[in-house]
Amino acid sequence: MWDPTQYLKYSDERSRPFFDLLARVRCNNPSLIVDLGCGPGNLTQTLTERWPAARVVGVDASDEMLAQAKDRAIPGRLDFMRGDITAWTPSQPIDLLVSNAAFQWVPGHGTLFPRLVGMLAPQGALAVQVPHHFEGPAHHIFEQVKTSSRWRGALQGVGLNHNSVMPAIWYVELLHGLGLTVDAWETTYIHVLTGENPVLEWFKGSALRPLLKALGPQAQLELLDEVGKLLKAAYPAKEGVTLLPFPRIFLIAKR
Repeated sequence: MWDPTQYLKYSDERSRPFFDLLARVRCNNPSLIVDLGCGPGNLTQTLTERWPAARVVGVDASDEMLAQAKDRAIPGRLDFMRGDITAWTPSQPIDLLVSNAAFQWVPGHGTLFPRLVGMLAPQGALAVQVPHHFEGPAHHIFEQVKTSSRWRGALQGVGLNHNSVMPAIWYVELLHGLGLTVDAWETTYIHVLTGENPVLEWFKGSALRPLLKALGPQAQLELLDEVGKLLKAAYPAKEGVTLLPFPRIFLIAKR
């Protein structure tokens, strides 16, 4: 489903939330750090620089992403492996479990988070960032298109929806109930993009991927044309730039 080249087209914008998340993490001398949903591994690699004595493991379900990530591997220090977030389990307790913009693709957060907390070492921490853009014009356009007469047969129920990510307070209450202390906040980034239809290009690297996967080549082109026109109208360019507001939720939970 994933295209690393398309995803990294806006690598600076997609990377910033990761570093904003990690800037608030206080984790001294971790032995094992795991990045769940590591993607192409460019951000996972930076964890070895922040914690040079730790072993870092990146986990992802996409063969395409892992093909790029494995070029960054450092034997004994930085490893990448294939794994589904819903089923993967570590071989030992994790000191720091990181996930950046991945859990929106994983259903059942009410069971996912308790399972992840169970993987943590006694002083372990969970650091998570998830997009929360479901009230924005782009998501409403995707829902409108998926339920239209033209596309509902192939696309209704496919991809992200309003329940893919819960409100921030829901996660705080869940994690507190599991006995963790929680640092949580929300940020809306205003991405300043350029190009002919940059918002379409942005979502071609993320939310549109499962929709495109469900269609044949000609239908993909038709969908992109339809969605592209709607996005261009919803996010008009002004003086050569297009603004994309993009809200995100940040959670740091410690035992």
